[in-house]
Amino acid sequence: MITSTSNAQIKELLRLQKKGRAREEAGVFIVEGPRMAAEIPPERIVKLYVSESYAKREHTSAVDVSCRYGKASAGIPLNLESVSLGGAEVLSDPVFARVSDTKTPQGVLAVVRRQEYTMADILGVNPDKGENTRGGQQTSREPHVLVLDNLQDPGNLGTIFRTAEAAGATGLILSRDCVDIYNPKVIRSTMGAVFRVPFLYTDDLPGAIGELKAAGIRVFAAHLEGENAYDEEDYCGGCAFLIGNEGNGLRDEVTVCADCLIRIPMQGQTESLNAAVAAAVLMFEVGRQRRS
Repeated sequence: MITSTSNAQIKELLRLQKKGRAREEAGVFIVEGPRMAAEIPPERIVKLYVSESYAKREHTSAVDVSCRYGKASAGIPLNLESVSLGGAEVLSDPVFARVSDTKTPQGVLAVVRRQEYTMADILGVNPDKGENTRGGQQTSREPHVLVLDNLQDPGNLGTIFRTAEAAGATGLILSRDCVDIYNPKVIRSTMGAVFRVPFLYTDDLPGAIGELKAAGIRVFAAHLEGENAYDEEDYCGGCAFLIGNEGNGLRDEVTVCADCLIRIPMQGQTESLNAAVAAAVLMFEVGRQRRS
């Protein structure tokens, strides 16, 4: 059991929790909580940690915990010679609280290997990795893509991922200046959808939108100046929605890439909806039309 915050593993965990660059260099991210840990594909678990009180409460040994959440595999190490990838590491409660990103730690923390995606994954035409399936069987559907421009709120991004899975979106494309999907707050907000919804960050968002259009996908921008209401358009074919920054909306150079500007009719004095709410309205309209 690790009882000191001076331990090398603990220092590395703190670095991974706090620094996006450290997570990127290691090719990993942090997942917390028993429920989220149970969502992790077993082959992607690099290392598991549990608190002393969690182990006692569950009457579970380190080996049992490792079996429950998937056996850790030696893929991407934490750059620590002392790391054992054979089972879960038990941390004293004060040490676990130190490395946890939550005010009330739940006793389970995992270091998880990242998954790399391609545009084919985003379009839902590359199911080999296990995404875009229901009940283990591949689904056949038209591309349904969310394109996010400079979103900054971790809760918004996590909620969009969770909603995208529920609404049947095939993938997300994000501008490089969007909030980091591997930010611990975003990961928690996805409620596991981050393991199942393909996504790509891009340095050239207009270029990525051009790729969508070249693939026959019609691109819609959620915009206050939209000519038609969102439910007056046809989304039964391949479609993509452009969602802008929480405060400033879509940048002009992104807006001009759209084939059509659409609006969500609103009453009262409200000028715009929360980005995640707007995305949800549009995504579920796609599902409604495709079920009709």
